[in-house]
Amino acid sequence: MPEAVPTYRAEQVRAAEQPLLAAGEPLMRRAAAALAAIVREQLADAVTPRVLVLVGSGDNGGDALFAAADLRGAAEVDLLLVSERFHRQALDAAVAAGARRIDLPTARDAASDYAVVVDGILGIGSSASSALRGVAREVVESLLPAVRGGRPRAVAVDLPSGLHPDTGEADDVVLPASVTVTFGAVKAGCARARGPALCGRVVLIDLGLQLNGADAVGTAPVDRVVNG
Repeated sequence: MPEAVPTYRAEQVRAAEQPLLAAGEPLMRRAAAALAAIVREQLADAVTPRVLVLVGSGDNGGDALFAAADLRGAAEVDLLLVSERFHRQALDAAVAAGARRIDLPTARDAASDYAVVVDGILGIGSSASSALRGVAREVVESLLPAVRGGRPRAVAVDLPSGLHPDTGEADDVVLPASVTVTFGAVKAGCARARGPALCGRVVLIDLGLQLNGADAVGTAPVDRVVNG
C-alpha cells in the first residue's frame, strides 16, 4: 500500500546533502547500489536481461554508471553517453565490470531488445531549465516509441529527465518511467503537473538527509522507502 511522504524543492534537497558530502559520506555510491537493486527487480521476469544506461554529465550520470558497475553478472549492460562530460571514475568502474559503450544508432536499432533503460541524463541540477536539448533530446526521442510500447521499461534516476523537479512541468520528450528511484527525498515535481504520470511508481531511497517536515512543500505517494 503506497504511503504519503513529504516532498521538497530541489534547493532544499541540495542543501540537506551538503553536510553529508562535507563529512565524506559516499552518497553517490549508496544511491547507485540502491538503484542497481531496483533495476535487478525489474529484470526478474526478463528472458534476456539486457540494460541500456543513459548517462548525463552530472551526478545522475555518475549514479547510473556506478549502478551499471553494480549490475555485474545480473545483466548485459550498454552505456550511451549523451555528453562529452561524464563522471570518469564511475565510467571506469562500469567498463571494468563489463559494461560497453555504444553509440546512438546502435541503441536506437536495438531499443526493443532491452528489458530496462536506466534514465540518468538529468537530475535536480536541471531546475533552471528542465527541457532536454541537443544530443540528450535526440536520444530520448529515439527511444520513446519503444518505451511507450512497453519494452524496454524505463527506470528513472532521481526523476525522469526533462521533468522539472519543482513544478512537474515537462514537454513531450520525456521517457515515462515504470519506476522512479528518488534519492534522499521526493522532489516536489514528482507530485505536481505531469509528475505523477511520468514518474510511475516511486521508490524513495533514504540517505539520512536532515530535512524538516515543516518545510515540506507537499506530499506524494511512494511505493516504498528503502534505506540506502
